[in-house]
Amino acid sequence: ALPLFSMKDVPTWLVPGTVLPCTLPREDTRDVFISANPAYKTIKDLPDGSVIGSASLRRQAQILAQNPTLKVVNFRGNVQTRLRKLEDGEVDATLLAHAGLIRMEMTDFLTSVIEMDEMIPAVSQGAIGIQCREDDEKSLKYIAALNHPETKSCVDCERAFLAALDGNCRTPIAGQAVIEGGVLKFKGLLAKEDGTEIVRAESSGDPKDAVKIGTEAGEKLKAESPHLIEAFQLSGEEQMLVAPVKAKQAAAKA
Repeated sequence: ALPLFSMKDVPTWLVPGTVLPCTLPREDTRDVFISANPAYKTIKDLPDGSVIGSASLRRQAQILAQNPTLKVVNFRGNVQTRLRKLEDGEVDATLLAHAGLIRMEMTDFLTSVIEMDEMIPAVSQGAIGIQCREDDEKSLKYIAALNHPETKSCVDCERAFLAALDGNCRTPIAGQAVIEGGVLKFKGLLAKEDGTEIVRAESSGDPKDAVKIGTEAGEKLKAESPHLIEAFQLSGEEQMLVAPVKAKQAAAKA
């Protein structure tokens, strides 16, 4: 048996002796906004001081950059658990990956899809990869037929960007590559957890140079903002609030 992974959750650096030679066709990469209150259709509709549940520093930074009065609290559990917490009023809204809801046939629960000009998705979001040993020639031969070259080029570019920034899925980094008209176009960002500072990079080129494009974009941001790299290496997830109910109660009293 060969392991299949949500590529968003695959460590930036693989176990030695293993490779990710196959990436399946990608699902929608965007995030979605979900609220139990029909008056709130987007992040911009939330009143000042509203509470959003998310365990993602990437989402937190981009949310707070839009409205620094919002409170982003650590929000964990499977999709059903998060939706139940939302219905119970622990938070005013939450954000999830569109791809997950599509695959679980739960898109009826989403309020709106967030476009990429408002929030750049996570590196490798919406992609599934197959891992195997680098010397397993039989497996490599069989899974080669399953690989989707366009998706793999985009994911390779995004992961190279993340690696250049020494990042992982728990850091405030976003990156997205698409191929349009035979050209790979990449957008990425590096942020401070509280959204007060965001630096961006854009680059494009031949899909066969995907890794080079992602690496150079990451190195550019790293050179421009080394203090942001140092900040998330030191702070990690401590910058997330941890008690959604208490945060909601505090917001109500404010």
